[in-house]
Amino acid sequence: MMHTPVVASIDQHGLPDQRVMVLREADRDRRLLRFHTDIRSPKVDQIGDGAPVHILAYEADARVQLRMSGLGRVVSDGPEADAAWAESSLFARRCYLAEQGPGSQSGVPTSGLPTQVEGRKPSEDQVAPGRTNFAVLMVRIDCMDWFSLAQAGHRRALVEWEGGVPHGRWLVP
Repeated sequence: MMHTPVVASIDQHGLPDQRVMVLREADRDRRLLRFHTDIRSPKVDQIGDGAPVHILAYEADARVQLRMSGLGRVVSDGPEADAAWAESSLFARRCYLAEQGPGSQSGVPTSGLPTQVEGRKPSEDQVAPGRTNFAVLMVRIDCMDWFSLAQAGHRRALVEWEGGVPHGRWLVP
């Protein structure tokens, strides 16, 4: 299962900015991938409402690599974000209680979490304030490059969607 792909955006200097993210949902029919993020994270400004995103996933057992690209959209309010928050575990929601945003400097190694929840399972009431820092990153896939490693010979295919219609072709690996 390709549960933790690398998600790349472009930073303020025009350079690729990559991070491993947990894939929370994949909607094949709508070509949507959903990830969760902290609204204070630099990637939120990088992606906003429609910036290009590239995703690299690899399944070691199947020996399959997927390179996907599409437009990202960060959603912090409304039914999409509310539903994603509600279905997240208490431990997952605890991450959004960090007092400083992701990437903030610290004089000591730290999780950034308040001491009353660090290392403990929090209650619903304890995680509730984290909702203000929570957002979903939705990526609609417009292009997918499928690569299968095989001893007998690798295989590769490219699928691009135009107007919602897929167009695929085989490529030489």
